[in-house]
Amino acid sequence: MPWKINETDEIVRVGRSWTNPEGITHPTNWSTIWTDSEKTDAGLVWEDDPSQDSFDSTFYWGRQNDGTLIPKSLTDVNEVDENGDPILDIDENQMVTKGLKTVWTEFTKNTANTKLSETDWYITRNTETGDAIPSTVTDYRAAVRAACATIEGQLNGAADLAAFMALFDIPVDADGMPTGPAPVNAWPDAI
Repeated sequence: MPWKINETDEIVRVGRSWTNPEGITHPTNWSTIWTDSEKTDAGLVWEDDPSQDSFDSTFYWGRQNDGTLIPKSLTDVNEVDENGDPILDIDENQMVTKGLKTVWTEFTKNTANTKLSETDWYITRNTETGDAIPSTVTDYRAAVRAACATIEGQLNGAADLAAFMALFDIPVDADGMPTGPAPVNAWPDAI
């Protein structure tokens, strides 16, 4: 963030003159000719711009002007206008912004589908020819479905954003070494 006048918290723009609370006007080149110490002596303070800090767009939309993070909703949000009336799509249905639980549940189902599709040919072959499906395949497919159900349960069971975000943390031991995948990635090893 740029320099601010300490007493008023007013932002002082680089390349523009400014007037302090005592009525003294400072030149437009103040930012290039003064040292940081001279700027502080003139009543200015530096404040880092919180909006420039990175944030995880998985969980946040961005930052407000004051730097506060704007969290995404865990649940679906029916969109309304400034009067509280529903915002409708082209088909006259109320627009809905999917919440994190919906988005990640869909992602989890798609991941499970992708993992299962790799062994679908065994099922097709069995249906068409009667050839047996190896137990390693049936066990793997059952484990994928169980993992999907577990992950979905954890996503939907998160009470707040902090609990939801914790599902993305990789567990570590006392030495900081990973001990397994994050709960949202706890899938069985592929066969």
